[in-house]
Amino acid sequence: MAGKFQIRDWAEATAEVVAALQTPDFARALTAAIRSVVPFEFAVIFGYYRDSRPLDIYDDFPGAKRRVMVDDYQEGPYLLDPFYLHSQAPTVSRLARLRDLAPDRFYQAEYFRNYYVQTGLAEEIGFIVDVGREVSVVISAMRETKAFSAREFRELQAIFPFVEAAARRHWSGLIDEFSERPPSQGPRLPQLIDDAFQRLGRNLLTPRESEVVEYILKGHSAEATGRALGIAPGTVRIHRRNIYGKLGVSSQGELFSNFISSLEDLGHG
Repeated sequence: MAGKFQIRDWAEATAEVVAALQTPDFARALTAAIRSVVPFEFAVIFGYYRDSRPLDIYDDFPGAKRRVMVDDYQEGPYLLDPFYLHSQAPTVSRLARLRDLAPDRFYQAEYFRNYYVQTGLAEEIGFIVDVGREVSVVISAMRETKAFSAREFRELQAIFPFVEAAARRHWSGLIDEFSERPPSQGPRLPQLIDDAFQRLGRNLLTPRESEVVEYILKGHSAEATGRALGIAPGTVRIHRRNIYGKLGVSSQGELFSNFISSLEDLGHG
């Protein structure tokens, strides 16, 4: 339990991790070792490679929660997940809180309000590990009742070198798992936006409008979008009005719903 960390517990847990290398029990042993330092309710491990659909490596969710956290996630919402976006190669292996990776309006964006809020989580922390050959693994520790304290975050940072080394050793060949899902070339999310809205039979967005939609969906404010695209916030708002008019929507919620529905129509994944 938190505050009662014992070196013997950590030593025994890490010994199990080493013994489980290259066996099906590795992921369970690794998450158990992390829990021996800081407790949390749920764990999930996803593998990411370019624009391929995420690989569900391990999770310990009960059935209903798994449908939201894994099945629904893989159908499209992952494209707006800050952990996915920050795991694209080249990436830096690190421990990160979701809130530290998220854009400035993430908690007002429809990804959070329409999808992530269904998870019922108080906080998510992820061990982002570059395992080589453009593949990354994110080991997420999730809490339902309270956020991780600053002390707990420091304790997780202290064990990060072990988690990283073990993960890199075990998943060094994970690229083979993606071999049957060849990625398309070029930026994936903007192309999906174009494809999805064309599928809806609406007017084709201009390249700039597609960029603005991308930032809106990710949870960036007009100010942050303007800084990223090198345009004024007022221009971003004009683009947003034009986008809503072309697509026949009146809110970000409708935009998000249309985006997810159109991904389903395209048979994404």
